[in-house]
Amino acid sequence: MQFSILKDQSTFENLAPVWNQVLSHSITDVPFLRLEYLQSWWETLGGGEWDSGELYIGVGRDSQNAVTGIAPFFRPVENGLESRLMFIGSVEISDYLDLIVTDENLFDFTEAMFQSLADEDRSVWERMDLYNLPAWSPSVEIITEAAQKLGWTSTREIYQPCPMIALSGSWEDYLAGIKKKHRHELRRKLRRAESYSEPVRFHIVTKADDTEEVIEAYLKLLSFDTRKQDFLTSAMRSNIGSLIKIAQDNEYLLLVFLYVGDTPAAAYMHFDYGNRIWVYNSGINPKYYDLSPGWVLLGKTIQWGIENGREALDFMRGDEVYKYRFGGVDRHVLRLTIKR
Repeated sequence: MQFSILKDQSTFENLAPVWNQVLSHSITDVPFLRLEYLQSWWETLGGGEWDSGELYIGVGRDSQNAVTGIAPFFRPVENGLESRLMFIGSVEISDYLDLIVTDENLFDFTEAMFQSLADEDRSVWERMDLYNLPAWSPSVEIITEAAQKLGWTSTREIYQPCPMIALSGSWEDYLAGIKKKHRHELRRKLRRAESYSEPVRFHIVTKADDTEEVIEAYLKLLSFDTRKQDFLTSAMRSNIGSLIKIAQDNEYLLLVFLYVGDTPAAAYMHFDYGNRIWVYNSGINPKYYDLSPGWVLLGKTIQWGIENGREALDFMRGDEVYKYRFGGVDRHVLRLTIKR
């Protein structure tokens, strides 16, 4: 296998014809690894999470020069610190990251990648710091073994839980699968919404909606949470707006609002990708806390997912209590570190 490192800004554009095609057959096909997502992330370096960085994208090709794998790395520029390689998308706003390669090509691709990386000077990279690597990905063991062959050390740690709900059968089947206390609580909150003093409406954003108005309404709901106000910098707001647009353009946006009358009471931004719902971020208007709009909106979303044949709802990273009340079962992402 031929392996090369691409560092030029044009790399995304040059790989555009094949990137998502390779991803669609990859060991970890998630929205966070799509070309348009990572391009958007790179434009603001994660909404300002990083001050600066350099692309370091590894590409594997077969004997016919067809792309067989992509290692979407970058080098954060951190003065005075040990040089490291990280996944583009690290760390905070991309819940799952991995190599982009099929299971069939994973071993050869990883071997070629490490042979190439071994030739680089230590000033280029001293360690690989791979966050949000799914614990169930076969790349975890293959990367570890390839590093050990070179005499390098590896460490792995559970980084965060990622609760998930399997969706199958009917709405009643789902309710029967969660704890009795939480089942009653969810039913009660949904009934209360139906008899609320003002009309309560569940709305899924479509291309018929005014995108700029939708983004502004969503960001306003996010900003009601004082914990998110520092997070919502100008760069982050730009990143979120761009992400909504590209997900909508590529038909995997599931942005849902709960309206009380004509006023947005809550919104959840999800990805509808790979026959599963990926719960990304939410905002609630405190004026309507008595309605429990977050619970109502999430319950309505789960109902929609079941009725439309989605196989799972992935809460992604974080151990917030509500995820388990809705029946979330833990999986985990890892931090895998390779030290030369």
